Amino acid sequence: MGAEKRLLPIKEAFQLAQQPHQNQAKLVVALSRTYRSVDDKTGFYEDFVHYLKYAMVVYKREPAVERIIEFAAKFVTSFHQSDTEDDEEEEDGGILNYLFTFLLKSHEANSNAVRFRVCQLINKLLGNMPENAQIDDDLFDKINEAMLIRLKDKIPNVRIQAVLALSRLQDPKDDECLVVNAYAALIENDSNPEVRRAALSCIAPSAKTLPKIVGRTKDVKEAVRKLAYQVLAEKVHMRALSIAQRVMLLQQGLNDRSGKLDIIIDKTLVDFEVRFKRFRKECPKLGQILHLINCACFSYIQSIPVVNEEQRGDFSYIGNLMTKEFIGQQLILIIKSLDTNEEGGRKRLLAILQEILTLPTTPISLISFLVERLLHMITGDNKRTQIVTEIISEIRAPIVTVGVNNDPAVARKNELKMAEIKVKLIEAKAALENCIHLQDFNQASELKEEIKALEDAKINLLKETEQPEIKEVHIEKNDAETLQKCLILCYELLKQMCTSTGIGATMNGIIESLILPGIISVHPTVRNLAVLCLGCCGLQNQDFASKHFVLLLQVSQIDDVTIKISALKAIFDQLMAFGFQPFKTKKIKAIQSEGAEVNTNEEQESKQSEEEADTAKNVLKLLSDFLDSEVSELRTGAAEGLAKLMFSGLLVSSRILSRLVLLWYNPVTEEDVRLRHCLGVFFPMFAYASRTNQECFEEAFLPTLQTLANAPASSPLAEIDITNVAELLVDLTRPSGLNPQAKNSQDYQALTVHDNLAIKICNEILTCPYSPEIRVYTKALSSLELTSSLAKDLLVLLNEILEQVKDRMCVRALEKIKIQLEKGNKEHGDQVVAAQDDNTTTSVFQSEDENNKEVYITPVKGVKATRMKSTQQKTNRGRRKVIASARTNRRRQTVEAEADSESDHEVPEPESEMKMRLPRRAKTAALEKSKLNLA
Repeated sequence: MGAEKRLLPIKEAFQLAQQPHQNQAKLVVALSRTYRSVDDKTGFYEDFVHYLKYAMVVYKREPAVERIIEFAAKFVTSFHQSDTEDDEEEEDGGILNYLFTFLLKSHEANSNAVRFRVCQLINKLLGNMPENAQIDDDLFDKINEAMLIRLKDKIPNVRIQAVLALSRLQDPKDDECLVVNAYAALIENDSNPEVRRAALSCIAPSAKTLPKIVGRTKDVKEAVRKLAYQVLAEKVHMRALSIAQRVMLLQQGLNDRSGKLDIIIDKTLVDFEVRFKRFRKECPKLGQILHLINCACFSYIQSIPVVNEEQRGDFSYIGNLMTKEFIGQQLILIIKSLDTNEEGGRKRLLAILQEILTLPTTPISLISFLVERLLHMITGDNKRTQIVTEIISEIRAPIVTVGVNNDPAVARKNELKMAEIKVKLIEAKAALENCIHLQDFNQASELKEEIKALEDAKINLLKETEQPEIKEVHIEKNDAETLQKCLILCYELLKQMCTSTGIGATMNGIIESLILPGIISVHPTVRNLAVLCLGCCGLQNQDFASKHFVLLLQVSQIDDVTIKISALKAIFDQLMAFGFQPFKTKKIKAIQSEGAEVNTNEEQESKQSEEEADTAKNVLKLLSDFLDSEVSELRTGAAEGLAKLMFSGLLVSSRILSRLVLLWYNPVTEEDVRLRHCLGVFFPMFAYASRTNQECFEEAFLPTLQTLANAPASSPLAEIDITNVAELLVDLTRPSGLNPQAKNSQDYQALTVHDNLAIKICNEILTCPYSPEIRVYTKALSSLELTSSLAKDLLVLLNEILEQVKDRMCVRALEKIKIQLEKGNKEHGDQVVAAQDDNTTTSVFQSEDENNKEVYITPVKGVKATRMKSTQQKTNRGRRKVIASARTNRRRQTVEAEADSESDHEVPEPESEMKMRLPRRAKTAALEKSKLNLA
């Protein structure tokens, strides 16, 4: 019982609160008992804050400190109850007001830790208060004002805690709320992604803030985009978004490069999937209503009228027509969800789709959907080609009935025969009346039968003259609408065909009669579709592609913009599929077909190789010229195609790579989101894939910077920050960034790309030591990852540079580089000495033979280092030229590396090693070691 009545001191409470498995709720109750039993409340407040200060000066989020902060917040807010009496609230609320006052006085402290803990405590206090809690207006205003100031703190963690603290003080209904406005500014403008995430999680959705939340789905950081989708899914009803916003969010989320966003999108669509599954359970099986959908689709599309020239100006009529087309499109899309396993229904659906495609009233906008559904249901490329060819023939050359005019002589003969029949009828009727008058009934019955026969003959003759002869003929249509329908059918077929199928006789006929004539059509839409079909045909057959490759190049140079883009994409697709070889060896097959009679001299072979190289260069020049096009779509298409060729290894060109880097930085392409996104993904993936790619960036380093430095003031390139470009190229050529597979290759053991780049930069500085770009080169040089094997060579070059460069900033930076290289060189030498010391005997004073033996067993690294030193002493003059020429040739590097690796395993000859002398430091170290051993 005595233990239960014992009061818990404040210091002990704080000590217990630091323990990981301590029940803080019990500590709060125990300390509350102490608080109520104390008469001097002010002293309790001061002691409580005194012990709290020890935790507030710790910036690092240690677990013990976090527990103390949590305990303090729980203890202080445990007295704040909204349903208590006023007197009790005044008495027990004193510690809360006292702590708030202390925190608000301390929020402008110089210490980052204090400001961080102040914001964190205010956040905890406000968060632990009940939902219906109330505070004084003055205190509310002070907290609001202090935290708004902390939102502009230079430390991101302080801003994050300030954002969290203000979450309960915002009023989304007030358009002038300062907290909401501050959140909106942080969401868009704060440089730290974690601050943006905190503001995004705390901001209340409203008509004013919803566009800001939707805009964060395009944030550069994956975590911010993910949280934006979560906020929209959890806090925003779907009806609050417009249809355009919904479509945009789904497209961006599903097409995002990050796989984590797909999970969020899937969770967002769970409700829709649940409703759809419920709908499928309640509705009958869709396969049973297949014929109803078919009939509805056929009848509806059949009812769409053909637009006349007069009706094209009637916008209400066009609007109704577009509505009908949209409904027809949706009916076609429903077919995709139907079950077509039943043979009878599937055959009927195929027949209906073919019939719809041949209708003259079928809009062009529905042709691609219909063909896609038709080809999806047909298996086998040959069968698909046959059916599509039949449909094309029916659309382009439909069967038309034509009346045949009779011969005039036949018409005259029929007229005479009709007159004769009429005369006989008149005579027979007159004889019939006479017989009736004479009551000769036998003769009258005969005449009556004769009159009936004449009337039948008269009727038959009239039918022959009134109904002319009708014939069915095929009339070929060459209007733009018909050609578009046929080319869309052909294009959809080629997209579905397998590339191994090739071009058969049927497809050759379509190419000759439809695609090639469409290239020279006067209608741009027809030409565009013909170019698309020609590009797809080229992917089916390499010979066909090489035959019509020049035609595609011509189209990409002289036609409309849309058609140029299509031709450009077709060219890059064929280059990706077959490479450059088929398009630059046109004369090889003709030469080979002549047999052994042809003389294959070295001159002819050299001419052929030169022609092939020239052809490839001309093609690349034509394609790379599009990078300077004023049309953004052409620039983007050319950049994407060249990036694909380089990434796949079909193209290696530092010149084109330099142009792509300049295009990425060019302010003119700032609005080309697709172009910048493509190049931004391409550069790191291409650079870190292999060392060869990094060497390509190395070769592009100096030309790129020189282009920017020499750009005139009127050029957009003059606005680019050269230092930023140099930092990018240095980062892309880092040896540490290479993929593990590339690091294991043989050429990784030679000098790194940064080593070669350092020599090039040093040579460039020595070429013109007074140019304004020296600072850029110096800064790039200080950022390189250099190996110890190049330290001595670079030190010589740096000494020459320091003698010629006069810029103070450059001299300081170069001196720092020199100090680092000397330090690394000394450490490398110490390692060599340590290895030698382990292999030497305890005595330094030995005979010459013993010294020779000592050098004979020198480790491999020591031999390699001393060998480099001995060779460098012979080439002091003209060092820069020799080194620069030797480092640029990669093959020579690999040969030297192999020679070094072989020599490492061989035992050096004593004669060559006799010339080597140990450095002074090695001698002194050995002397000291011998003294220690003697002692």
